Amino acid sequence: MPIINRIADYQEELTVWRRYLHQNPELGFEEFKTSDFVANKLEDMGLSVHRGLAGTGVVATLVSGDGNGGSIALRADMDALPLQEKGSIAHRSETPGKMHACGHDGHTTMLLGAAKYLSETQNFNGTVQFVFQPAEEGKGGGEKMIEDGLFKLFPADEVYGMHNMPGIRVGEFAVAPGPMMAARDNFEILIQGRGSHAAMPHQGVDPVVVGSHIVLALQTITSRNINPQESLVVSVTQFHAGEAFNIIPDTVTLKGTCRVFNSELQETLPDRIRQIVDGVSSTFGANSELTYHKGYPATINAVSQTNFCADVAKEIAGSEDGVDLKPTPSMGAEDFSYMLQERPGCYIWAGNGDSAGLHHPEYDFNDQLLAVGASYWSRLVEQRLPRNM
Repeated sequence: MPIINRIADYQEELTVWRRYLHQNPELGFEEFKTSDFVANKLEDMGLSVHRGLAGTGVVATLVSGDGNGGSIALRADMDALPLQEKGSIAHRSETPGKMHACGHDGHTTMLLGAAKYLSETQNFNGTVQFVFQPAEEGKGGGEKMIEDGLFKLFPADEVYGMHNMPGIRVGEFAVAPGPMMAARDNFEILIQGRGSHAAMPHQGVDPVVVGSHIVLALQTITSRNINPQESLVVSVTQFHAGEAFNIIPDTVTLKGTCRVFNSELQETLPDRIRQIVDGVSSTFGANSELTYHKGYPATINAVSQTNFCADVAKEIAGSEDGVDLKPTPSMGAEDFSYMLQERPGCYIWAGNGDSAGLHHPEYDFNDQLLAVGASYWSRLVEQRLPRNM
């Protein structure tokens, strides 16, 4: 695993940084201490630092050579999850109900490590924008940074992202052109029935029965309405109804999510769900209302940039076998997708080893990945923006 020797020398320091961030998790748009920590480290490196995009976002700029070799942006996410940490690690979260269960503490530290190395060596010609993004976990911080002028204020020809992945060995990677992560939409269905005594259901319209049929009918969108070669998940994740064992309630609320790669198919989902909801409700004499929330788009890697990143990853992994070039795309969602809609680029997975899964209360970022990820970022810059010899 040929990580950069100078970055290997940072290992102890990077571990301290990462574990501090793990102990002090903050949720989306509330990353005040995290933002301070990141900005202070970048300023200590002598970088030009801007704060305030999307509220708590941080962007640092490094120009090397004559600056005419091009410009790229490297992005790390900073926010934690509303989850109570389990386990007994010494650096566990000190904030009840919040933890870094997705590894954003590690992502932030890896990019800081790369910024430290590149600011010292400056073995490239061009501009690097180090983007530290808030609120990836469902709140669209990436989109907000773009709306606030990310690429207007900090021009970049290309943009790159990275996420740790449990189950892949440390030092290995996975990446492919095209879809890496799915689009994510959410929906809410309010079913209005007519309440009655549970022993006299004929006197009412039971919204629990209506809701149950809707849950089952929604599954036919995937099984019977789309091409079997397409990927689509429609999941009802909440079913709220009633307060007593002997009362049929007036209303039921269903909530759920859709995950899909094909943007054209994504556009058809609100109407298809509405047809099912209206049809089933009408059959039973109930009324229903659908609220559909368009969410993150799919994360789509550009071909040229992905092929380049695969070559860099092979160098860091030490062999071609260390990079999976045909990973199964994830049905999870990622708001780095908004940045890829603005600029061509690539989103890669870096192995976190045999850890608990992402969003698990016993998850912990693998500190051995810190030097690997920082080396990947650094080699990406040095090879994408080479210095003229």
